[in-house]
Amino acid sequence: MLQGIIKTPNWIQTVAFRWRRRLRTLFPSQKITVEEARRLKKQMHDFASGGLALFWQRQGIYAGAAILCGFYYSIPIAVLCYFLCQVTDLFDSFISLRVINRKDHSFRHSIALLKWLFFSNTLSTFAVATFTYLIAKLEGPTEHFASLFFLFAAGLFAAVNNHQLPQVLAVRLVIYGMLFIYIPGADIWTEHTSYQSTAWLHFATSLFVLYFVLECSVIFLRLYQKGLDQLDELRAERDRAQESYEVKSQFVSVVSHELRTPLTSINGSLTLLRDTDLSKNPDSAARMLDIAHKNSQRLSKLINDLLDIQKMEAHKMTYIFASIDLGELIEEAAQSVTPYADQFETVIRVSRPKHPITIRADHERMMQVLDNLLSNAVKFSYAGSYIELTAGLYGDRPMLEVRDYGIGIPEDAHEKVFEKFQQVDNSDRRDFDGTGLGLSIVRQIVDDHDADIDFESTPGEGTRFYIVFPPAPDVSDD
Repeated sequence: MLQGIIKTPNWIQTVAFRWRRRLRTLFPSQKITVEEARRLKKQMHDFASGGLALFWQRQGIYAGAAILCGFYYSIPIAVLCYFLCQVTDLFDSFISLRVINRKDHSFRHSIALLKWLFFSNTLSTFAVATFTYLIAKLEGPTEHFASLFFLFAAGLFAAVNNHQLPQVLAVRLVIYGMLFIYIPGADIWTEHTSYQSTAWLHFATSLFVLYFVLECSVIFLRLYQKGLDQLDELRAERDRAQESYEVKSQFVSVVSHELRTPLTSINGSLTLLRDTDLSKNPDSAARMLDIAHKNSQRLSKLINDLLDIQKMEAHKMTYIFASIDLGELIEEAAQSVTPYADQFETVIRVSRPKHPITIRADHERMMQVLDNLLSNAVKFSYAGSYIELTAGLYGDRPMLEVRDYGIGIPEDAHEKVFEKFQQVDNSDRRDFDGTGLGLSIVRQIVDDHDADIDFESTPGEGTRFYIVFPPAPDVSDD
């Protein structure tokens, strides 16, 4: 009911809105990134530690100013102003100590401490401004050398030492700047001086000095912000190096496992062939040779994958582009992988397009792409299931598709599918062999053909990989 009787004027609502917006600028909201919160915490720590380090320097400045004021102007004013500066400075140092010794490192606590720093520094700024204003009053309508010089020293001190927190630097410069203009401007207003008077020269000089202080503040602020940016870049580079080290460690672990297994089988087979008289049992000899042959192929594939990765990283992968018929390509790829699929009781079903579809590509590399996709599909399919290998059109663009109905890819592992030296399961006890290099190689080859590769997967229902090529030009084979 009272809200209907007492209505806030529009101009008050407008002013309140503007001040709320300014306060939100000074003090960040709760929606902030981790990096921004870490940066604010460092700024506050640097500001507080720098302020505490300059404690005795400020004491000397206050004492010297108070002695000069008491000797030349007024002892009571000097004692009063010195007391105000001491109280506000001690309060400011107390807040700085709370920032340094904080145990709660949450962002909410950082905002609370930032507000306290803003409040304490505003008080100390008003104390210095009051000191300077009273000296200017004692000087009377004159050049105001002492008051303006003290004010200049305070502004320059703030520019050099308070640039870590723009909020605090801004309030100091605003208060000092207003006083810089007011002291000589008041003389002009009260004395009604003409433009030939030196009072106008003093006013213009104050503006020049104020501009110099502001320029110094901007320079120090930019230098500090640049230092923070460089520190963030170094931290990001360190994190990337740490991630790279972890990836390489995982890669070494996986490759060591993959190398050890075929080498052990080859070594065991050859040892049996050497130490056993197999002339009486040729079937056993043939079986040992078959084991050695399969594992040597597995070892050869691993080494070739490693060499391909090295070539890709060095941008030395070579391609021989020519027009390729997708129907013939998928038939050849299916025939190549069928012996491997038979081991898992998996059937590869090929769906050729009704009309010829050609792409411009490297035949061997495309076979490598399909071999990797089909091998993965076979490996992660259920026994007795089938895999669909299809060629067709996606709009006017040629498309290849490999679909299986196996275990699928977990939702939280989608980002790792195409990464180098990564696997969905990187543990030494994973259920499926492999180095995690195949799909990384596939993506790089596809990218080098200006094509796009992506996948869709549902855990427990299967995965669909598809490659979309750019429209092939109507040209004959090179």
